[in-house]
Amino acid sequence: MSKKILLLLLCILCFVNLPARDPKVVKHQDSLKNANLIRQSAVLDGLISSRKSDSLKKIILKQLQGITSKDSIKVFPLLNYLKSINKTDSLRNSNQPHFVDSLKHLVAGFPVIPFDKNLFYIFSPSGSFTPQERAKILIDKIRAITYHAEFQKDSLKINTASATIAITYIGQPLFAVDTTDALWMKTSRLRLAIDYRNRIAAAVTGNEAATSWITYLKETALAILVILVLTFLIFLVNRFYKKLRLYIKQQSGKRIKGILIKDYELFNAGMQIDVLLFLANVFRWLLIGLLVYLALPLLFGIFPWTKGIANTLLGYFLNPAKRIVLAFWHYLPNLFTIIVIVTVFRYFLKGISYLKDEIEKGHLKIPNFYPDWAAPTYHIIRVLVLAFMVIVIFPYLPGSDSLAFKGVSVFLGVLFTFGSAGPLGNLVSGLVLTYMRSFKIGDRVSINDVIGDIIEETLLVIRIKTIKNEIISIPNSAVLSSPTINYSSEIAQDGLVLNTKITMGYDTPWRQVHQLLIDAALATVNIQQIPSPYVLQTSLDDYYVSYQINAYTKEAGQQDLIYSRLYENIQDNFNKAGLELLSPHYRIIQNSEGKIDKL
Repeated sequence: MSKKILLLLLCILCFVNLPARDPKVVKHQDSLKNANLIRQSAVLDGLISSRKSDSLKKIILKQLQGITSKDSIKVFPLLNYLKSINKTDSLRNSNQPHFVDSLKHLVAGFPVIPFDKNLFYIFSPSGSFTPQERAKILIDKIRAITYHAEFQKDSLKINTASATIAITYIGQPLFAVDTTDALWMKTSRLRLAIDYRNRIAAAVTGNEAATSWITYLKETALAILVILVLTFLIFLVNRFYKKLRLYIKQQSGKRIKGILIKDYELFNAGMQIDVLLFLANVFRWLLIGLLVYLALPLLFGIFPWTKGIANTLLGYFLNPAKRIVLAFWHYLPNLFTIIVIVTVFRYFLKGISYLKDEIEKGHLKIPNFYPDWAAPTYHIIRVLVLAFMVIVIFPYLPGSDSLAFKGVSVFLGVLFTFGSAGPLGNLVSGLVLTYMRSFKIGDRVSINDVIGDIIEETLLVIRIKTIKNEIISIPNSAVLSSPTINYSSEIAQDGLVLNTKITMGYDTPWRQVHQLLIDAALATVNIQQIPSPYVLQTSLDDYYVSYQINAYTKEAGQQDLIYSRLYENIQDNFNKAGLELLSPHYRIIQNSEGKIDKL
């Protein structure tokens, strides 16, 4: 229990140590407020002087109304002037309250706060005293009254004997109310003096009641009660946490069996229990912090001299919450706009997806548009539509017009531009390859001296599986910049022509060689009979003739096996015919007698 009380006291010390305002800044602001109030009071004094001058003129002119009719011609202009003065005076009196309200909006007066509440504001100077000095002197005098043994409300009186109406206490002047003060408050001097006198009396009486020993004892007892209640609530929270912790551990293997996503175990039971215990502990401390935070304003609000701290603490919580609620309320129209925009674009993409599926299935045919173009074209349109949707939504996002939001957007754009040059190049190359239709999945190709079957075609890379079961990934930019041989593209029509070359000497009849090669090709599995194989003599060299056998096949993926069997059949046929697959070579050697031996 002592630990909880110590925690509470530490929190109280942390909150009490509030940041103070800079005295230099406060002094500068007060001096500006004094200057504004003095200037505005001078404007009001001018109004008062104009009213006094007009009043004198009206008195003089009214005396002229008793002149005889003989002089009426001379007096008539003066009577018209009297009417204009009356009209101007009535307009001034009707506009005066609005004028005073506009001045109050420009700057507030100096408050008179002798104790814990503000009594009223002082706006105008008096003689050589600024509004701030008048407020400070009055505060000091009100506080001095409380040092008297007994305060009598009747001791506060209003003296109207002098030019200004004064509020006195036991014959000593306390505060003087002049015409400018009454004009600021839009009332008469006497009513304003009576109102100020009543407020001062109520403040002194209330302060005496609040600072009595009985009140101190009550406030101290109430503060102790708040601390005890807070301690009891913290005890209940800790006790509930212990029971919750025990309950979670007991559910291992019962309700808590881990989290499975299909066949993958994301969390086992032990990991899930650890996460739940951590969340429970976080919730416990958040709840304790909330209780302490709510109890501190109650505790500080008990004593008059700490009520300001209570209001400040509540403001730390209520002001942000109020701003959040108001910001969300004002953002609701934009939120609904975003929802409508997203819904429209979503159903638009669904329509495009439906057309894509119809083209892939062959139900919808577009001239010169192949079904295998449907998926990549849909992805391109989808990216463009989503990008356009983001552009449309961007002005409705919260904070989109702030400099920070714009700076982050530019920074991300720069990162994307410089950091994705290679991937973007591969992406563009992948789109180009898609519409070039150089190959498709399952084709046997040769790219960058890599021969194999296309097993995957993405927007960034091409994956090829060789006959050795090797998976080779080639970037699309490299594929686009290098020659590509497709062995499977024409298989459906004419088939692929396989060819190999042998050399035989001139002493072997070429017709026999042709027939042996053709027979070997026809005996090879997966070699087509029609079109029939044929032989080309590609060169007549010095010692031998080059023969090339050409045969058709529709099994491009079996090239290596077909070549191997073709070589076997060629060897068998030539061995049966008694011909060796050798090319004759000759060497001339000169002996010691100078004769030439031919080998």
